[in-house]
Amino acid sequence: MDMKIPDQAKSAAITSVEKKQSAAATRFLRGPQSRFRELMMAFRAFREMISGFRKLHFVGPCVTVFGSARFQEDHPYYKFSRSVGEQLALAGFTVITGGGPGVMEAANRGAKDAGGRSVGCNIVLPMEQKSNPYLDTFVDFRYFFIRKLMLAKYSYAFVAMPGGFGTLDELFEIATLVQTGKMKGFPIVLAGTEYWGPMVNYLRETMATEGTISILDVDRFIVSDSPEEIAAQIAEAAHKQFGLTRGEWKPRWWLFERSPFPSR
Repeated sequence: MDMKIPDQAKSAAITSVEKKQSAAATRFLRGPQSRFRELMMAFRAFREMISGFRKLHFVGPCVTVFGSARFQEDHPYYKFSRSVGEQLALAGFTVITGGGPGVMEAANRGAKDAGGRSVGCNIVLPMEQKSNPYLDTFVDFRYFFIRKLMLAKYSYAFVAMPGGFGTLDELFEIATLVQTGKMKGFPIVLAGTEYWGPMVNYLRETMATEGTISILDVDRFIVSDSPEEIAAQIAEAAHKQFGLTRGEWKPRWWLFERSPFPSR
């Protein structure tokens, strides 16, 4: 006789696993651990990286959209992000986000609206973030640094929608990689002039004036309120500046690879 597991029990089991995974990541940051524990963490991180590489290798040219998980569907920034995702998909890009709710969900949803590809790199948290329902495929990560690596590795441009500490962390890591030459000068878009304007003014009038950054670092940001303009500038840079072509890597059956978009 088959036993059916109640949905509440499944949810509790999943929550328990997520808490254990989050606890493992937190424990790693407490300082030196036993050699065996740190070796196991290195193996887990390596396995997580390989999983991400295999899953995202075939998603096509991407644009990463950062932004807050806290905006609801009726918020203007949600609607703005949805339009941005739609225009990026119409320009031929796969839209990749952190995979969560809020403006991340909106960007993925916009890509789906346009019949484009939608991908998520979700972080496993003990409380809030679940993958949104507008993803063609997604990868779960327990380590933030690996998730940020995946969001950076496969993208030809980066769009920062309004967001909080996490968005600023992701935005300035990309800006630092470009500034230091560790990454090509892919477009970095600040979507929303009213939201990002005060920050840009601070960068220009305080940090650049004091010499802690170059004015060129500030001028590198593209600030816009137009989804069409954002997509057009990204497409132009990808094709003319970085030589993007429509070709894609193909899965190899003998490596047990498969397309993340089997129905396409």
